[in-house]
Amino acid sequence: MNALSGWTFYGREAEVRAFADLLQRNRWFFVRVTGRRRIGKTALVRQALRVAQRERVAFLQVDDGEPAGVVATARRHLALSGVPEALLPTDLQTLAARLADLAADGWIVVLDEFQYFSKKSLFPFNSMLQFEVDRFRLGERAARGGIVLLGSLHTEMMALLEDRRAPLFGRLSGGFTLGHLDAQAILQICDQHADREPSRLLFLWGLFQGVPKYWQDAWELGILPSDRSEVLRALFFDGPAPLREEGHTWLLEELRGRYDLFLRYIAEHPGCSHADIVAHANQVKGYGDGQPGFYLRALEERFGLIERRRAAFAAPGSRQGRYGISDNFLQSWLGALADPLALVGIRPVADLVSIADERLAAVEGGVLERLAAWLYQERSRLGKGDFPLTAPVASWWDRTGAEVDLVAQDAHSRRLRIGSCKRSADKLVADLSRFNAHADRLLLRHPELAGWKIERVAIAPILSADQRQAITKAGYRAQDLHDLTSDL
Repeated sequence: MNALSGWTFYGREAEVRAFADLLQRNRWFFVRVTGRRRIGKTALVRQALRVAQRERVAFLQVDDGEPAGVVATARRHLALSGVPEALLPTDLQTLAARLADLAADGWIVVLDEFQYFSKKSLFPFNSMLQFEVDRFRLGERAARGGIVLLGSLHTEMMALLEDRRAPLFGRLSGGFTLGHLDAQAILQICDQHADREPSRLLFLWGLFQGVPKYWQDAWELGILPSDRSEVLRALFFDGPAPLREEGHTWLLEELRGRYDLFLRYIAEHPGCSHADIVAHANQVKGYGDGQPGFYLRALEERFGLIERRRAAFAAPGSRQGRYGISDNFLQSWLGALADPLALVGIRPVADLVSIADERLAAVEGGVLERLAAWLYQERSRLGKGDFPLTAPVASWWDRTGAEVDLVAQDAHSRRLRIGSCKRSADKLVADLSRFNAHADRLLLRHPELAGWKIERVAIAPILSADQRQAITKAGYRAQDLHDLTSDL
């Protein structure tokens, strides 16, 4: 580990290769790149440009403003990219035409935050761009370059590009949707700039998940190998505190505070039901009369910030489910960090960091369950380990209060692996007899599993030799984060 070694581009080898191949063809293309905030859309484009050795790049970031402001920003950004003054736009119409001229001449044109063109005042630009794109697509005009559209709000991008009624429908020649970095990329970051110590991996993944910009922010501050309190102080409480600004920006600007009631409740009550959320919302004036359903659909389908998890083996159309925050950073922000940060300047920072750390430790129980499930799926995807999956890893519960944290299926070999996950190894060992009753209830409720080989696992961040021995004696397989990451 060398914490001071330079930052590089991690993961996404297949995407970079495919994108670079597209750029090297020297002919017209029109592609989109979508993903959540800070997921690395611009970094992917830059890396592909390096590999493809394309140098003439016009980068334009679209403002959430009115046409005059968007055009003024476009003029500044295009001039900084080296575009001659004669090719700078004067209105939305000439903006579309000038971008087409640049693509024809071999430039790579990148429009970031393209989703803002879904605004009513900016929407006519889509028809203007359609006219130019169709000239290339239909062979009326040749091009040695192309246009790349970047966007962070997935639904708005899809409405602009894939809705049959939208002007640009059917015009794309390709696209990339970026998710979180995979396990190998994250472990490479740990190996180069920190280490794989299990409690550190759980803590950092619980904050950053697979968002490369968050990992890079911590690296730039030199704190990836530091202890928890120092990481929290640097990222959220002291000086520039880059992730404090991220939390405020996300909730106050992108979401404009409209969904705070629902997000906070779900973050503080992970595993809550739809009825729980509706009951909570109806206690607050202004959110009743059927409104909760609208907000929940928007948070799940438009922003992808919450997810409704169904129990393992539930029928595909089952409406029973539990809600949770789908993004680790947002869960940590709402469940542990936002309230202590609101008291900066009122209470000593050391006390607030301690409070935030204590709350994060409570959040990390659920984080470990998600991390274990994700590592099982990553190992299966890469052909690692001894349990190839035939379905996504899930959890299971019933109305009696039975809980099974991990349910992994290998239907080809008729094997079922069920597990308990706890942040505290001592509590994990002490709870195995109770967990046995929950696991037995799962098997009783699903007689179709008769004849399957049932394997029971007990998972904690790190297990001592004595704890492993006790787990094995109880009829379980012991697994910690060393075991789940050693061959990745």
